[in-house]
Amino acid sequence: MTALLKLAGVHTHVGRYHILQGIDFDVPHGQTIMLLGRNGAGKTSTLRTIMGLWNASAGQISLDGQRIEGSATPDIARLGVGYVPETMAVFSDLTVKENLVLAARDAPLDDSRLEWIFGFFPALRRFWLSRAGGLSGGQKQMLSIARAIVEPRKLLLIDEPTKGLAPAIVVALIECLAEIKRRGATILMVEQNFHAARELGDKVLVMDNGKIVHRGEMAALAADVTLQERLLGLSLEAHQ
Repeated sequence: MTALLKLAGVHTHVGRYHILQGIDFDVPHGQTIMLLGRNGAGKTSTLRTIMGLWNASAGQISLDGQRIEGSATPDIARLGVGYVPETMAVFSDLTVKENLVLAARDAPLDDSRLEWIFGFFPALRRFWLSRAGGLSGGQKQMLSIARAIVEPRKLLLIDEPTKGLAPAIVVALIECLAEIKRRGATILMVEQNFHAARELGDKVLVMDNGKIVHRGEMAALAADVTLQERLLGLSLEAHQ
C-alpha cells in the first residue's frame, strides 16, 4: 500500500529544546494511524511539524510525493490537509455557519455533506447562527472537527479529539470518524482514549522522548496488556 504521508529523519527544535529526534514513518492511503505515548513524548509536536506550525530542522516530509517541510501552513492546508488541534481552534466571534464557510475556503458549502455532519453532531444545526464562543467545550470540539471535514481532505491530522468530552459525545465522535474511515479517509490521530484508539486505528506508533519506540498493528497492542504497560506505563485496558 502506497504512502500518502512520509516522514524521513525528521528533527524539530524549539528554542534550545530538541523535540523530535529523527522521526521516520509512513501513513498509507486509506488507513488510520494512531500516535500514542506518554505526555510530552512528542505526539502533538509531530502533528505541528507536519502542518508547518513548527519548522523541521532536518529531514523530509512528503505528501503524495511532494516535499512539504518548510512550506507555510496555509499552503499545506491547500494541498488537502485538515488539522484538528487539541485546542479546539474555532473562531469564537463568528457563527457556526461562518466558521464552516471559512473552512470550505472558496467553495460553497455542500448541503448533502452538511446534512451528513449534522447527523453526527445535531448541536451544530441547532446553533447554526450562534456565535461559536458561546458553545460548550464539547460543541466546540464538534465544530472543530466539522471544519476539518466540511470538504473531503487527502489527510486528516487530529489531536486528542475526545479529550475532556462527555461519554455520549465521545460515542458520536467515534461513529463520525469511523464513517469518515469507511469513506476512504487517511487519518493520523493522537489519542489517549484507548477505546477510541482501538476502535479506529489500523496501525499504531508509540512515541517516547521524541522518537518512535514501537510500531505495529493496533489490534496487536490492544491484545497485549504487558506491551501496553511497558510502552505506556499503564494498562490501557483500564481506560476503556
